Amino acid sequence: MADTATTASAAAASAANASTDAPPFQLGKPRFQQTSFFGRFRHFLDVIDPRTLFVTERRLREAVQLLEDYKHGTLRPGVTNEQLWSAQKIKQAILHPDTNEKIFMPFRMSGYIPFGTPIVVGLLLPNQTLASTVFWQWLNQSHNACVNYANRNATKPSPASKFIQGYLGAVISAVSIAVGLNVLVQKANKFTPATRLLVQRFVPFPAVGPAGDSADTSGPPHARPGATPDRHVHAGEIETSQLEPEIARATSSRTVVYNKGL
Repeated sequence: MADTATTASAAAASAANASTDAPPFQLGKPRFQQTSFFGRFRHFLDVIDPRTLFVTERRLREAVQLLEDYKHGTLRPGVTNEQLWSAQKIKQAILHPDTNEKIFMPFRMSGYIPFGTPIVVGLLLPNQTLASTVFWQWLNQSHNACVNYANRNATKPSPASKFIQGYLGAVISAVSIAVGLNVLVQKANKFTPATRLLVQRFVPFPAVGPAGDSADTSGPPHARPGATPDRHVHAGEIETSQLEPEIARATSSRTVVYNKGL
């Protein structure tokens, strides 16, 4: 019955969309084709769209209800594919797919740019003291850890110790590398003041990289063969036959899991 209802809703939506450019709506599926770079790029832009941060509670309820109506075949006449895609985008941006609870705004993928950009600026500030270096590295890793935890796969409970271990490892790694490199640069007598300042600007990059690997256990999976796909919108699974040839040749697995949002 559910399949019949969904088919009826799909037919009604298709009829209402004969004159629009929106693709036929598919519940739970990406709007854009994931078999091409451009399609994945457009999907990524959808995921990080900061406009969803300003969606009201009423608009969210309407979006959820619209998708429920589609699912149960009770969609009202005249609803377009564009409206359905918009409703799904809003729901996926705000609600966790496993718990159905609202994700705290700074930790949503749509909030990654507006809330993460000030941190990046802080990391790149010139002439930082020891205290400011530690603070910005700690804040950056704390924000990353919170984003990963808020968007975790909640269908597979993990012990809190696993997240704490990843978080502490990321913070310690980032702070140690940043402070150590800053000390080395300051003691490099062969550097002119201008060169020293330039080199210090790049210190955050090697500090953040290894720290991200340390914290990898606390968040959604990166693309890897044979992994279990995260049910959250930010991770997906694709057959290697649909990938670009140079990427498909790099693995013998039939499918790979990739991170859509991070």
